[in-house]
Amino acid sequence: MSSNQPLAERLRPRTLDDYIGQQHLVGQGAVLRKMIESGNISSIILWGPPGVGKTTLAKIIANTLQRPFYTLSAVTSGVKDVREAIDKAQKVQFFNQPNPILFIDEIHRFSKAQQDSLLGAVEQGIVTLIGATTENPSFEVISPLLSRCQVYVLKSLEKDDLLHILDLALTKDHTLKNRQIDIQEHEALLRFSGGDARKLLNVLELVVNAEETDPVVITNEKVTNRLQNSMAFYDKNGEMHYDIISAFIKSMRGSDPDAAVYWLARMIEGGEDVKFIARRMLILAAEDIGLANPNALLLAQSTFDAVHKIGYPEARIILSECAIYLATSPKSNSAYEAIDEALALVKQTGDLPVPLHIRNAPTKLMKQLGYGKDYKYAHSYENNFVEQDFLPEKIKNQRLYKPQNNPAELKILERLKNLWGKRFGK
Repeated sequence: MSSNQPLAERLRPRTLDDYIGQQHLVGQGAVLRKMIESGNISSIILWGPPGVGKTTLAKIIANTLQRPFYTLSAVTSGVKDVREAIDKAQKVQFFNQPNPILFIDEIHRFSKAQQDSLLGAVEQGIVTLIGATTENPSFEVISPLLSRCQVYVLKSLEKDDLLHILDLALTKDHTLKNRQIDIQEHEALLRFSGGDARKLLNVLELVVNAEETDPVVITNEKVTNRLQNSMAFYDKNGEMHYDIISAFIKSMRGSDPDAAVYWLARMIEGGEDVKFIARRMLILAAEDIGLANPNALLLAQSTFDAVHKIGYPEARIILSECAIYLATSPKSNSAYEAIDEALALVKQTGDLPVPLHIRNAPTKLMKQLGYGKDYKYAHSYENNFVEQDFLPEKIKNQRLYKPQNNPAELKILERLKNLWGKRFGK
């Protein structure tokens, strides 16, 4: 193998036994490994952060099953490229031969038209699709295509996985094993990698190549100094991507519109996907503003729809308007806390029976059994309200929604007190 290849490519595993991490999927007896070993794999989507082995796993699958392997990048490929790949796949098919594998990297970046062009080939079994994505496929992959694929979630690599990769690089790579390399400290290497194996190896190679003579002693200070001189302004797939979106979200949550717009500008300047930014604002509107200003969710949804249709550069104005609005809105996480508390309660108490009076009673037998008996129809009472129990008997006095101290929810609390009395503190 040529030493001109990047270290990450030289060390790319070729078999499942050499593959590091994702034991929940490819360990002995794991679901994906069993499928591969059966020789009969369905179309799948591999969802996980950058550098955890999605592309490598796709190549191992094709190699293990001895299938023709075609690859497309959603960043550079159009509908024409998809159709050409499908045509090639059809031409290599022979009687009773398994389907070629079509691997699409960053499938979340494919447009609806591009995904539609894939659908027929997947349905007809012309190709077995393996898609790789760093984004939730339920948001970005069209439903007909998603329904024909199994989705497998890949996790960030653990510290032990990354240390193992470093050891392999120093002992197995034909270039590095001939150098005298002493990793005295590895914390900076791991920190800058962010759980990304490819980035880890790139950082290691950068530091080693900067040293003309041996021995090469690697310390946290040396790694940090080298990267500060070499790192790109914004890496959409790297650690800075996650740091900046975190700063953006925390600025809006902290009600600082200036900081929110600044971090937004950093992402725009770096070419961040407008849908990714808008989707995160949509989540924040529900999680951090919620019932303190329900209009925030409506504006965030409108923003998501608008930037999806418009794109850069005009989308920057819509994103800015929404970011400022969210940052300056009153904050409440009461809805977020209520559902999490409810989910914890469900796990703790199990499947408690639905009270008879609020059960559905579509049949005569159900009515005879008491389903729906004594239910009070709220609209038949003054102010469209009558006090009755809606929770299971065992938890009938449980409080889950707790209005917070903002004008909108104080009005909600006052109404609940008037309706329910002491249950809500009156």
